[in-house]
Amino acid sequence: MADADSSSPSAAAPAPLSAKNENLTPIGSKISELNESRAELLNRIQSLKQDLQNWRSKLDTQVNTYRSELSELKKSLNVEVEHLRTEFQELRTTLQQQQEDVTTSLRNLGLQDVSVDNNETRHQHPAEISDKEDADEATKEGRGSTEEKGNEVGN
Repeated sequence: MADADSSSPSAAAPAPLSAKNENLTPIGSKISELNESRAELLNRIQSLKQDLQNWRSKLDTQVNTYRSELSELKKSLNVEVEHLRTEFQELRTTLQQQQEDVTTSLRNLGLQDVSVDNNETRHQHPAEISDKEDADEATKEGRGSTEEKGNEVGN
């Protein structure tokens, strides 16, 4: 029985070695699968990095293009605004000159006094307006008002 006991352990010893080999084979295939998966993931990451770089490049190009266009539009707008300011200043100057010309023409025609008198008569009582108009007509004709003549006679 001692022989049986001694042979059994040696027979049992190869069995655990084969079990280890069987366990190593699935681990090796899993390691190779993981290595393949890792390589695929690294490729995907590299591809995504490249895509991101391309996207950034395109975005930078668009931003620069839009900035350039906005700069050109701003310059154009500033030119237009300056042009409009100049035109408005010219119009203002022209209107002031025309106003001065009309004022001068009215003075030359003697109508300036009439327009001033008309502004004064708007604030007077209607009876006073009639007396004022009569006095103005008499003054223009060179004969003065009746009150003035009465005062002259009394002096």
